[in-house]
Parts: sequence; structure tokens; C-alpha cells
Amino acid sequence: MPLIIVVGVQWGDEGKGKVIDLLAENAKVVARFSGGANAGHTVCNPHGKFKLHLVPSGIFYPHATCIIGNGVVVSPTILLEEIDQVRAKGIDCSKLKISTRAHLVMPYHVLLDQLEEESRGSKAIGTTRNGVGPAYMDKAARLGIRVGDLLQINELLDRLRFVLEQKNPILTKVYGTPPLSLNEIYEQCCWFGEKLAPFIADTTPLIPGALEKGEIVLMEGAQGALLDIDFGTYPYVTSSSPVVAGAFVGLGLSPARYPIDYVLGILKAYTTRVGSGPMPTEIHDETGRLIREQGNEYGSTTGRPRRCGWFDAVAVRFSHAINGFSGFALTRLDVLDTLSEVKICTAYKIDGDTLHDFPSSAALLEKCTPVYEVMPGWQTPISHVRRFTDLPKAAQAYVTRLEELTSCPMDIISVGPEREETITVRSIF
Repeated sequence: MPLIIVVGVQWGDEGKGKVIDLLAENAKVVARFSGGANAGHTVCNPHGKFKLHLVPSGIFYPHATCIIGNGVVVSPTILLEEIDQVRAKGIDCSKLKISTRAHLVMPYHVLLDQLEEESRGSKAIGTTRNGVGPAYMDKAARLGIRVGDLLQINELLDRLRFVLEQKNPILTKVYGTPPLSLNEIYEQCCWFGEKLAPFIADTTPLIPGALEKGEIVLMEGAQGALLDIDFGTYPYVTSSSPVVAGAFVGLGLSPARYPIDYVLGILKAYTTRVGSGPMPTEIHDETGRLIREQGNEYGSTTGRPRRCGWFDAVAVRFSHAINGFSGFALTRLDVLDTLSEVKICTAYKIDGDTLHDFPSSAALLEKCTPVYEVMPGWQTPISHVRRFTDLPKAAQAYVTRLEELTSCPMDIISVGPEREETITVRSIF
């Protein structure tokens, strides 16, 4: 029963889209288990370049069933736009399935997300303002509207009426904005239900059914482990669990009955972060700007410039501890091609003490300064390389040192954005 889980190791934006697209060629099921449209996966393949936020990256393979699991919060507008986008390139979407148990991102979620972020001023968390956080809040508060509710349209009107009785006073009395119209939102939901009906299904039996047949199942997360609601740099985190454990809850799968065969962690050869929150290795000089431009480090969801820094082995070791990676896919190694030297954070300094473990407090992490190990750069293009032993010696030494510091092998190395610009050190199948 080949079950593979793919997780972002750092603060998201590690290049999961390309890697999942590569792996999906061998998978029978590709399933998304967490997050919402606040995460973007960029995929370059023979069909073109795509920025997917909800549709699993396996959609480009006609043999693969693509599942949006119950742990995802679904923005119907964005999902329908993505379906239209891939269909326009001749891609068949008939095997796309959306869990009836997945929650919807409603118009009031988007509005409240924007208003709440604006009210925080300089203390804003840095959300994408797509309504994801408020949707998860309503899920926990039992006010949520689920995808399956779109097929129960007669009962939905009363549900929406009750929810708007809670939301409109907040909008009008707290934020001073006009109330939302019940009829308008209801009519919008009716339209969403009509358009999405062919894709809505009880997805719970699909993954066990595939595993029982011995088929490869690829479960993909969004964001990165350091943004996890419990283990990330709280409160500068996402609203879901993008760690390995979240995959089982987010897709309704029993870990006792279906053990994991391989956990692949996606991480960059350096570190990036979007939004607020501590990032000890952030580079504020010309090198940081160079990495941003070389790596095109701008958010695929918001277009915001990403904060760039050196590889943080302390943070990666912590991510490895809570996820148990079988191996890593190292991305964007080519972005460092022109640098005369590269740095690796091996520990933190705080109040004169050396810290080797990742702090649980964002306030404490904010006070940490990195302890760096400096290595020579390779200063030559590597995008043409397809074997690890053909990399420049300095690049080999850098990758090997990352393996030593994180206690995890680099099984895949990406040396460019295109699918073929990849070194497979060890097959995960």
C-alpha cells in the first residue's frame, strides 16, 4: 500500500508544485489535505505554466483521481476559475473530487479577513486576506457552511440566515460597513452548487479503496510546517495543520490501518517567508535582494515579495522532528549559482547562550541571532546537471553538509523551474 505524504518543511513556498507534478505521474490518487486558496502551487509542464491554489497538481494526469479533502477550506470562486483555467488547456477535470465535508470560504469570511487585518495595523499577521482564517474559525465555532450543503439548497437558506444574524452586527457595529444581503449570498450559493455538483462527493472511501488495490496515493499539504497552527511560530501561522499528522485528519484516513511508506519534505536551498513573524536568517542587504530576484521570490497568491535568508538548519531539524521525513526534495539550488559564498545557520545565540533547539515562542525566536557556517559558492550554472556527481564540488559539499546538519537525505534536487531540471538521487517509489 504505497502511501506518500508531501509536506513543506519551512514557512511555505518551497516549490511543492513542481515536485508534486513530477511525482503525480506515478500516482493513482493525488489528494490535498489542508489549507485553502492562501497557498499557491506553481507548475510548469508541457501544457504551460499554472498557478494552482486549490486544484491538486495531479490534475494534469488523466489517470489520477484528484481529491480536495475535508481538511481544506474551499473558495468556490477561485476553484471554478482554476477549473476553467486548466480546461482551457484541454485538461480533463472529470476526476476532480471535492469532499462534501470540506468547508466553504464565504463572502463574509473574505470581508472579515480584510477588515481584521486592517484593524491590526502594524501588528498585522500578514494573511493573504482570502478569508481562510475566518472560515476555519467558523468551522471550529460550528457556524461553517460545508461543500455538501450546496446540494441541500432548501435547508441552506435557514443556515445562512442564522449565520448572517451573527456576522452582520460585527460588520456594521464593529467595522462600520454595510450589512450583507441574505438573498444575494443565497443566490450565489445556488449558482456555486449548480456549477460544482459534478465534482462533489463523499471522498472518504476513495483513498482506502486505492490503497487496498496497491495503487500509489500522494497526499499533499499546503504552506509549511513552521506555519502549523500548533507547532509554527504562533501567532504568525496559518489556520490549519500542514504537518504529516494533519494529512490523516484532513482526508479521513486511519494511520493505524494505512501506514505511511514515505514522507517527502520539500525545502529550499535557502529560506523564505511571506508576511510577518520572526525569521532569524533573514538577509537585509544586496545578497537578500539578489536571491529574491534570481529566485523570483514573489508570492504566487498575493504577488508580495518574499523575505529571503540563509538556510536555517535549526528550524529544519525541528520540522524533521515533528514530521519524521524519509527524505528531502531540495529546491532552488540554482538560485545560489552566482554567490561567492553561502551560509548555513547551525545554531542561535540568545542573551549570550547558544541555542540548538527551535524555540516554541515567537517572541523568543525574535531575539535569536543566527550562528553561521560559511562555505564557498560554486559560481557556475547548474541547471543543465542531471546527476549529483556532476554538480560542482562546492555544490556537492553544500548539499552534503545540509544532509549532515538535518540528519536527512536529499533524495531529489531541483536545479531549475522546469520539470527536466531535476536530479533524482534516490527514487522514492
